[in-house]
Amino acid sequence: QVQLVESGGGLVQAGNSLRLSCAASGRTFSSYVMGWFRQAPGKERDVVARISRSGTVTRYADSVKGRFTISRDNVKNTVYLQMDSLNPEDTAVYYCAAAATSSIDSAIGDYNSWGQGTQVTVSS
Repeated sequence: QVQLVESGGGLVQAGNSLRLSCAASGRTFSSYVMGWFRQAPGKERDVVARISRSGTVTRYADSVKGRFTISRDNVKNTVYLQMDSLNPEDTAVYYCAAAATSSIDSAIGDYNSWGQGTQVTVSS
């Protein structure tokens, strides 16, 4: 498994941007599909974005498509989530996770390493 630590959350006004980072330990970061997930109070944890091991393929939830961008740096062992045009519905705890799989379309159950989460709050 890989250890993950998120950072970059905070309180922002609607329309503004935030950039989340997730630093991974270990020397096999490039062998993991990475994902960002979020969980709002009283709701299930949902996928936000995923990125392939090489970083060339990405997937987004419909609710964030065109506003969020996932990227990774396999030298720095870090995955990022650039969040633009934030709105109050984006308020949640954001988690990064790693899946030891070759498929970017893996189910949430395939993600076996999780960070501790970082709070994002968007005020109207």
